[in-house]
Amino acid sequence: MYQLNDLNDDTEDTEHTPAQRAAAASRSTWVSVGVNLVLTVLQIGAGIFSKSQGLIADGVHSLSDLVADFVVLLASHHSKKDADVDHPYGHQRFETAASLVLGLLLLAVGAGMLWSAATKLEAPEAIAQVHVLALWVAGGALVAKELLFRYMLAVAKRVKSSMLVANAWHARSDAASSLVVGIGIIGNLAGYPLLDPIAALIVGFMVSKMGWSFAWDALHDLMDRAVDEAEVEAIRQTLQTTPGVLGVHDLHTRKMGDMVVADAHIEVDATLSVEAGHEIAVMARQRVLQRHRVLNLMTHIDPWRRPDGDHAAV
Repeated sequence: MYQLNDLNDDTEDTEHTPAQRAAAASRSTWVSVGVNLVLTVLQIGAGIFSKSQGLIADGVHSLSDLVADFVVLLASHHSKKDADVDHPYGHQRFETAASLVLGLLLLAVGAGMLWSAATKLEAPEAIAQVHVLALWVAGGALVAKELLFRYMLAVAKRVKSSMLVANAWHARSDAASSLVVGIGIIGNLAGYPLLDPIAALIVGFMVSKMGWSFAWDALHDLMDRAVDEAEVEAIRQTLQTTPGVLGVHDLHTRKMGDMVVADAHIEVDATLSVEAGHEIAVMARQRVLQRHRVLNLMTHIDPWRRPDGDHAAV
C-alpha cells in the first residue's frame, strides 16, 4: 500500500505552490464527487431492488466517500489561506485534520457495516436470493472506483498531498469492497446465500482497518511527528554545505500539513563578527527553503573553534 510517509521520498517541492496544490485538490475531488454521487444512487438503489446486503453496504461506503470529498474540499479551501496573527505558520494543518476526519469517518462506516453483516449472519434463513442485476452494478462500481483511485493517487503524488493520498485510498477501499461484494453476489447466485453478508462483513473489516491507519497517522502528525530520517539528513546536508557553516547539530523537524517546520544549531567560526555570522545563517535558511518542502527554519548560531587551539579565521 502506498503510505502517507512515502510523500517524503522526494524532498524537492519547489515546483508546486500552495495555490497550485489547492487547485489540484479541488479538481480531483470534484471528479470524485461526481463518480461517488452516481455510484451511491446506483448501488443503494440496485441493492434494495436485488436484495443484496453487500451491494447496499458498498453503496453506503460510496456515500461516505461523498462526505469525505466535501471534507477534503473544505480543508483545501482553508489550508491555502495565508499566515495570520493567530496562525503564524499558516493553515496547512487543516489538511492533517481532514485526514484525521477521513480516518474517523472510515472507522464509523466500517463499524456500521460489521454490525449489519453480523446481524444478518445470526439469522441466515432470512437471507434472500440476490438478483443478477447486483452483479452487474458491483462490476461497474469496481471499474469506476479503480480508475478514480489511479487518477487521484497520480494527482496526490504529483503535488505531494497526504490529504489527497488518504482520499485516493478511500476510493481504492471502495474498489476492493466492490470486488469482495461481487464475489459474495456470485456465491449467492450459485446457491450459497451466506456469502453475500460475509462479503459485507469483509468490506466492513477492510474499511475499519484503513480508517484506523489514516486516523493514527494524522494524530501523530498533529502531535508534531518528525519527518523521516532520510529527509532530515537531506536538510542537514544542505545546511552543512552552506559556505561558512562548520557544523550542524540539534536539527529538529515537525510536520505542518504536508510541509515541514525545522530548527537547527549551526556552527560558524568564533572569530567572525555577529553580522558575518548572521549572513551565514540567512544564507543557510534560504538554501533549505529553496531545496526542501520546509515552510520555516529557525537557526541558532554557535561559535566553532579549532580543536588545536589555533583560533585564526577559517
